[in-house]
Amino acid sequence: MAFTYFFRDMQTLEMIRDYALPVLKTRRFIHIWDAGCAMGPEAYTLAIILRENMGHMMFRNVKIHATDIEESDSFGKIIQEGIYPEEQVKRIPKDIFEKYFEKTDKPGYFRLIEEIRKCIDFQRHDLLSLKPIRKDFGLILCKNVLLHFKENERIDVIKMYHDCLTEDGFFVTEHTQKMPSELSGLFQQVVPNAQVFRKVKK
Repeated sequence: MAFTYFFRDMQTLEMIRDYALPVLKTRRFIHIWDAGCAMGPEAYTLAIILRENMGHMMFRNVKIHATDIEESDSFGKIIQEGIYPEEQVKRIPKDIFEKYFEKTDKPGYFRLIEEIRKCIDFQRHDLLSLKPIRKDFGLILCKNVLLHFKENERIDVIKMYHDCLTEDGFFVTEHTQKMPSELSGLFQQVVPNAQVFRKVKK
């Protein structure tokens, strides 16, 4: 499980907004895989960014499939309930926080609004099983996970991602993770200074 917090690595998320979202918005249904979602802040941050740049009706067709290998029973519950302590939401811009979070009965804890919570679907999943959870993703986000794998494992996992992306789908990873040279023919780098890739058409 990777550690994440709300609105981390905004440069990459802004690249998704600017380059991937215009393509995704042309589709009737948008399926996104956040692989290695940790306790959910990254998936929820992405959901908020998408909602900020989509109308209500279009956002209803977005489903973010958040997965991690974590086996704790409380892990999925935290994500599905969308409740976080005050110290975990301090980085969120005030206007975004007031728009997308609400108070809970427990002092010092805040919950994502229902519209955002409903677009997140959590599943336990082991990436090294090489079994994708579905095969129609417009975007796959995998940050701070591949660095824990051996080189051959990284190659196998990225090949799996390629196979379950739709034509012209996007794959995004952290800026320190380079695309293995063996896979250079499978993806085209969208932006030189960011690890945002687009599946190459067959």
